[in-house]
Amino acid sequence: MRQLSLLLFVLAGCNPDSPFDDDPVDPTGPTEQYGFVTVLGADTVGAEQVTRSADAMISESVDRWPLVRFRHTEYAISPDGRLTRMTMAVSTPSGATPVERWRKVRARFAEDSVHVTIEDSSGITGRSFATAGALVVPHISMQYAPIEFAIASAIKRAAATGRAGDTLLFRQFYPDRDVGPRFVLHCGRVIRTNSGRVELRHDWLAGTADVTIDSSGRMLTYSGQRTTYKVLVTRTAAPPDIDAIRASLAADERQRGPAPLSVRDTARVEVGSALLLVDYGRPLRRGRMLLGNVIGFDQVWRTGANEATHFTTSSPITIAGLNVPAGSYTLWTMPHADGVELIVNRQTGQWGTSYDPTQDLGRVPMQHEEVGQSIEAFTIRLTTDGPTHATMVFEWGTFRWTAPLVLR
Repeated sequence: MRQLSLLLFVLAGCNPDSPFDDDPVDPTGPTEQYGFVTVLGADTVGAEQVTRSADAMISESVDRWPLVRFRHTEYAISPDGRLTRMTMAVSTPSGATPVERWRKVRARFAEDSVHVTIEDSSGITGRSFATAGALVVPHISMQYAPIEFAIASAIKRAAATGRAGDTLLFRQFYPDRDVGPRFVLHCGRVIRTNSGRVELRHDWLAGTADVTIDSSGRMLTYSGQRTTYKVLVTRTAAPPDIDAIRASLAADERQRGPAPLSVRDTARVEVGSALLLVDYGRPLRRGRMLLGNVIGFDQVWRTGANEATHFTTSSPITIAGLNVPAGSYTLWTMPHADGVELIVNRQTGQWGTSYDPTQDLGRVPMQHEEVGQSIEAFTIRLTTDGPTHATMVFEWGTFRWTAPLVLR
């Protein structure tokens, strides 16, 4: 019997000694081979090769998030189109520890439950979930075959049960994370807008993804433009060369090191007796149009990436005339076609999608100007302008936003 480092079962009748079926999934009958390529701006950040039949789906995928990661995933599909088991082997060769370098995820699907285990060098963790008969699929970052399966299955299930409507529900688990006590099944929604387009929402996605499908439910494109995860995914009729893409990404990783989508950075300055500090994420332009596209007009922007941008002042100051007591805040911006507002908010410690307008300390205009040379990484600078004055500068692409800071 395998040694278990942690084993949690929340459904009666689960047998911890029951081994998973690790036999390879062997597609039978007609098969289709195709792929998905994921780009962020001008950069390819992932690719997937898919083999699909009525009873099986096999995915070979590679991505860089921030380390180059390769995954081989096999799914068995029942005659009624439901997933019955999943096996995923994950390899991250440049991971710092054995746990980071290899893991194996297994899932066993029943009509009213799903059991998930994650095996790595530290042992095996497992958990079972009641599903009440819901459609259940894994959510695997940078893999789009499961998303295609979820959309097509949700539409078919609704039609078969007579519950066809505009919004179709499914449940999902996240095998890229652990399966400890906080691991839960989350909800997803497929929203049909017309015959060739659907919207996708789920609990791990801030915003709404736009998906185009063909008449058979095949996913043609996936756009995260209306989310904080702004990738564009395109279906390819010919499977991409995963080995070549992996070799290219690995060579770049060896040369440049890990490539996080957005690094964390700080800017600080002393103005008289005050210490001013900004902690923020630095997304890259990657060839994209920023204002009115990546950063929408008349919408609150997190002013960076990932966690909210935090600002701390050790002394009372003013920002563009707004009185700001000593303390910590979050900074947000709302660009318009004719200018930009800086928002100083009292809430701290949150992710960059959790903006609460009731916590606003105030809003002030920033100066906007265009610069000649494009700046690739979003940058915040704090510059001194004398013993009691400083300037806060936001730069990205060809725009520069500034606001004066004055020690009170």
